[in-house]
Amino acid sequence: MERRLYVLAACALIVAAVLGSAWITGQFTSPEVDRTDGYVSELAARDQPWTRLFRVSDALSGLACALGVALVPRAAREGRGWLALAAFGLLTLASGLFPLDCATLSDPSCGRRSMSSAHYAHLVAGMLATAAVLAAMVLLSARWRSWVSWLFTWLGLAATLLVLSAHADRHGVGIAHRAQLTLFAIWLVYAALHLLVSDDVTARTTASPGDVRPHVVEQGAGPALLITAGLGGAWFHWDAVAARLAATHRVIRFDRPGLGLSPCSPDPPTLYGEAARLAALAPAHPDRVIVVAQGVACWHAEAFARLHPLRVAKLVLVDPADAGERRLFAPAASAGRWLPALGGTWGAAALARLAGPVAHRLLTGVRDPYGVYRVGKVLAAVAGEWLARRDMADDLRRMRADRPIPDVPVTVISTGARSTARQAGLLSARLVRLPESRHRVQLRNPQAIADAVSDAPDGVAGQEGRACS
Repeated sequence: MERRLYVLAACALIVAAVLGSAWITGQFTSPEVDRTDGYVSELAARDQPWTRLFRVSDALSGLACALGVALVPRAAREGRGWLALAAFGLLTLASGLFPLDCATLSDPSCGRRSMSSAHYAHLVAGMLATAAVLAAMVLLSARWRSWVSWLFTWLGLAATLLVLSAHADRHGVGIAHRAQLTLFAIWLVYAALHLLVSDDVTARTTASPGDVRPHVVEQGAGPALLITAGLGGAWFHWDAVAARLAATHRVIRFDRPGLGLSPCSPDPPTLYGEAARLAALAPAHPDRVIVVAQGVACWHAEAFARLHPLRVAKLVLVDPADAGERRLFAPAASAGRWLPALGGTWGAAALARLAGPVAHRLLTGVRDPYGVYRVGKVLAAVAGEWLARRDMADDLRRMRADRPIPDVPVTVISTGARSTARQAGLLSARLVRLPESRHRVQLRNPQAIADAVSDAPDGVAGQEGRACS
């Protein structure tokens, strides 16, 4: 999938170069713009006959450039260069959205008019876009160490100086500007080809992913207790619970692939895969393990118990997700195969950095002390688990029909979901109700989980226990 991302990114950059060169046709469609002394951007001025065509071309060119950068998988020490190129794309998009009012240099009467704010916005965006693409050319050329890239970079810098000099003389601006834009377009095509043929890229995309070893944290001594977090959860969300149980148990916490500090996996998550992960982390038979799970991870814990009945001592399920009838969504499987590769792109990194900490704070009410939710792979892993829910629910329903739940104590902790009581009855579980809260139980009331682990069930199946405080 990563190789395909390189191809898509390269195609987007080539499209950006082609659309950004639409001004070539303007030499014939808009003769009012002086080819020698007029800016290329004057073709898109509001008073020109083909303004919409060239404005749309500029906007789409900038959008394609930004999209191409977003799809590029991350590489060491290239971040600033690709960030500058993305800024160039967005500024080019802005130039298309805010055109000139008139042909500034080609029309002598233009300077005597009162200009709109869009006119000045276009001028500012154009200057910043030029600075951004030159910065991208310098930074990426230094990283790639390619004489071809450096050649276009120096030629682009020289053309920019010619534009400034011609503007000062009020003559030859059009020729210099056209040469400058041509060099920028050629360099974009070169950058696209570099993504396709670079030896570093080939090494990254052909390397074997190997075994994905999850990040595991163990503390305490005694009977084994395995904690598996809910959708998008990390090991540190369970610090308070682990601290209460480590005095009497060997508490094992881990991050699923792509979450927390675990490396991402090239394969989308599955119910049987997650059950196998729990089996690998649990002590070997004849030792038994207490499993504490939350949300969708309750399905993993239940599957583990049904597949390995002799290895489970107890199940504590916190707000288990409902595995009722869910229609399978075929595109989810295809999207899930793309997500691990997408999580390693510059676009995912930017999105996670901007939205990850805010979303985590809103959903959990606590900060992210390790900065894991600022990483693109975590964002992709959360989306991958969400897309895999329907397939997991379908597999769990089939497993429930084929494999019985072992005769072990099961406690279901509920914060008000209507389906929780039905699930507790399905598993012959003791039901403990807690006050409803927008934050997860392990963060708001860790003692309730610790009590559920330590206490033996004292009622019949489906009995409502007292709320733990």
